[in-house]
Amino acid sequence: MNVNALNNSIVAILEKKQQLNAMDYNDERYDDLEEELHDLEDDFNEEFGDELEDVLEDVHEKIKSDADILLPTAYLASTLDPAALEQSEELEGVWVESDSFPGVEMRLVLVANPPRILLILSDQERVLWTAE
Repeated sequence: MNVNALNNSIVAILEKKQQLNAMDYNDERYDDLEEELHDLEDDFNEEFGDELEDVLEDVHEKIKSDADILLPTAYLASTLDPAALEQSEELEGVWVESDSFPGVEMRLVLVANPPRILLILSDQERVLWTAE
């Protein structure tokens, strides 16, 4: 996996998400930006989807989760600032259950700089995978 290309793709998607989040739905540019975001996500899934789905399978095994594995773009954060993930009112990533942490609310999130998958728990985060 080309780590630089992966990171650049994640950054491009997250930057586009941030542009959309800062924009009002009534803005005449909104639909065009949203279409650009969908194109970036489609390209991302096409280029990195198979490899990231394998990584996500390993991550699910690591935390003993039998939750369905979604498309990699479902796990993407909405910001480039990982510190904002825990403070956000909006839940990032994909909610999962784990036999390792029964009854604990947790989410898997794909972030950039470097590309990695985080396990976000209510009071902490853990890096479960980093692209190499």
